[in-house]
Amino acid sequence: MKFARLVFGISGIYGLIVLVPQYLTETRIGSDYPPAITHPEYYYGFLGVAISWQIVFLLISRDPMRYRAMMVPSILEKVTFGLAVVLLFISHRTSTMILGFALIDLLFAAAFFAAYVRTSTKETTSQVAS
Repeated sequence: MKFARLVFGISGIYGLIVLVPQYLTETRIGSDYPPAITHPEYYYGFLGVAISWQIVFLLISRDPMRYRAMMVPSILEKVTFGLAVVLLFISHRTSTMILGFALIDLLFAAAFFAAYVRTSTKETTSQVAS
């Protein structure tokens, strides 16, 4: 359970640090990585949903057994972004910087999966019996 607390806690804090400042960077992203954002509702919508998931990760870190079922959609949240960016990168449609963030998400997905497996009821029952 300690592993799950650590993984989800680190992920939630990391995500907030990376995502929240992006609310102030829409214009800069357009100039640093043209073209400009033409549909800001997608940009801000993505940020809102992604930040909401960081809060879910922090909740899971507080009580992994209670919120274990939420680990499954948490893994999916990480994999969907990570795989999409890998495919975009392969087709030359995104930058290596974005790929780096996607690979971090895929690492978190693997760690979330490991946390899910390690918090199985079978393992928890054997730990209590010890």
